[in-house]
Amino acid sequence: MKNAKNTAAELAVETTILSSGNPFRDLGLSNPEERLFKSNLALEVRRLIKERDLTQQEIAEILGIDQPKVSRLLRGQLSGFSVEKLFLMLNKLGRKVEVRISEEGYAPQDADLTVSVG
Repeated sequence: MKNAKNTAAELAVETTILSSGNPFRDLGLSNPEERLFKSNLALEVRRLIKERDLTQQEIAEILGIDQPKVSRLLRGQLSGFSVEKLFLMLNKLGRKVEVRISEEGYAPQDADLTVSVG
């Protein structure tokens, strides 16, 4: 005989939530476009760091920051890292950073920030 008590998994109802494509917007956080832009920059910095297979101390010396900051960056803790600082880190890791401002007629709410790698 089946136990009358159902587990949480048995009671769970499958729910599908459509994403806007920006998890920061989906979570209702302030400045979602800026957060996504900064996050994408940090992901590229992280990828380049991992690609080099160096210690955090060696990376800290290359980037001109201390090792605990490298650790925070690798864990995605981005407070204290400005977009400008991430641009400089990309430069120090051998990447050229270009900022392009388009004249396309976007309404302010439709304008966006993007990161392109390649």
